Amino acid sequence: MTKPTPVFTRETFRFFKDLSRNNSKAWMDVNRERYQTSIVQPFRRLLEELSNDVLKLDSRFDVSARTGPNFSRINRDIRFARDKTPYKTQMYLKFSVPVPDNGETGQLYVGLSADTVTAGFRIYSGGKRKGSVLALVGQVRVQADPGWVGKQRKRLSQRYESYWYTTEKGEWTKHSGWPIAPESWNRILAWIVRRKLSPAAATRATFPRDIANIFRELYPLLRYTSLPT
Repeated sequence: MTKPTPVFTRETFRFFKDLSRNNSKAWMDVNRERYQTSIVQPFRRLLEELSNDVLKLDSRFDVSARTGPNFSRINRDIRFARDKTPYKTQMYLKFSVPVPDNGETGQLYVGLSADTVTAGFRIYSGGKRKGSVLALVGQVRVQADPGWVGKQRKRLSQRYESYWYTTEKGEWTKHSGWPIAPESWNRILAWIVRRKLSPAAATRATFPRDIANIFRELYPLLRYTSLPT
């Protein structure tokens, strides 16, 4: 039997560190092949190894391996950003059930940067909160069952951190903890429940299995806040 090999290596994290120090098109052009072998190919392999587990949770998950639905973009949109560096120094693999208007919806995700690995669930309202999945599905259900978030905290808080966002005077404001109060859901713009892992954890052969277990634990959050049935 062939011994499993890790999806990611130390080179993945070295690439992000080097990119953060040399964030320019000239540097990326020289290191394009390195980007493919240390970032793109491992992330595609991770998607392949997780797809069966994800589809067992819900057959509607998008596993098409496309940038956007599954992979975050390395190129930064600098048109309206304060940060004018052309590239992001992290990459995300995401799984969600598509919604009819291609709007924001709940995601199970895993992300790597130069020195951090995170995996979890997140949902954002997008540009128009009133018509978002977060408002039309998540808010309605949580306010109809005020004890639901508290039950999730009891089930998950020892292994996961939770935080959420509202706007205060036009600025995004982070709230640590669990959005238990039903009235919080009148203003909530995003909710994240995640676990931080070490870079060493991502370089183990068991990493895909570890992420699959995290997704299995957090899928009920996505289903409750995002899926109409």
